[in-house]
Amino acid sequence: MSRKKEMTLIAVGMLTGALLAPTAHAAARQLTATPSTQRFYVDGVQVPMQNYSIGGYNYVKLRDIGEAVGFNVYWDGKAVQIDSDAPYTGIAPAQTTTDTRGLTYNADGSINVPQDGSKYIPKEGDVVRCDDGTNYTITNVLRYDNNVFAEGPVGELPEPTCDWSAFPEVEVPRVEVRHFAHDTGDSMFIRNLYETRRMQYTIYNAIGREPSVWRDGKPLMTIALTIDPADEPYTQTFWPWRASELEKLVHSRPNSHFYVEAWDYYSKGIFQYTRYCVASL
Repeated sequence: MSRKKEMTLIAVGMLTGALLAPTAHAAARQLTATPSTQRFYVDGVQVPMQNYSIGGYNYVKLRDIGEAVGFNVYWDGKAVQIDSDAPYTGIAPAQTTTDTRGLTYNADGSINVPQDGSKYIPKEGDVVRCDDGTNYTITNVLRYDNNVFAEGPVGELPEPTCDWSAFPEVEVPRVEVRHFAHDTGDSMFIRNLYETRRMQYTIYNAIGREPSVWRDGKPLMTIALTIDPADEPYTQTFWPWRASELEKLVHSRPNSHFYVEAWDYYSKGIFQYTRYCVASL
């Protein structure tokens, strides 16, 4: 049996023992708690725990066991909850629900932009939770799929035309939802991981058509899915989506280090455009 399960059973046993103690005895005598010097070990390492001897039994706080062993214990307003698959925080997780788009909703009705890079198609009335804790209401998305310069609705990601597994693993950034307050109306930028991946895969396929930059089955280029602010002077931006912009850049500088980002921009609640940013250094 694992140490985690042993400690959990100990905690449950102590709580159960307290609940099953005969009420007649509890009424007949007053139990006193005195500090105990009992030692506790987790995987052979001693861990400090405040514990007390009550009626000949040692008692410790369940939350201390959760913290030492690695499971969460919290009060949800009605009962003590134990989440054996979550790390200890002592705090109840945020209450969320999920809609047909797979988006999670917070208790106040605001949505959380997906962190897994899946496609988020905004809708009029969406209230987006920003990183600064504020909520931003989207009032108009007509330009999202009806831009006169765009090819059409956001499509599927590119399919591989070369061996993508040959490219080095890249770190996927956290989705950011940046809120900016203005006297004339607030704005919001959402890091669009889905479109960032579109840029990444388009560059992969373009590199696949450049045999001169491959050595021993590996490309000489690298790619990152973020752009350092210091490199902004070397960054090109374009909109709407045009794979040709990236393909031309790769063809002209195939040995470069590429940095890409995509951001959805909203002003006064209105979707404006998706800004594609790329730097090659």
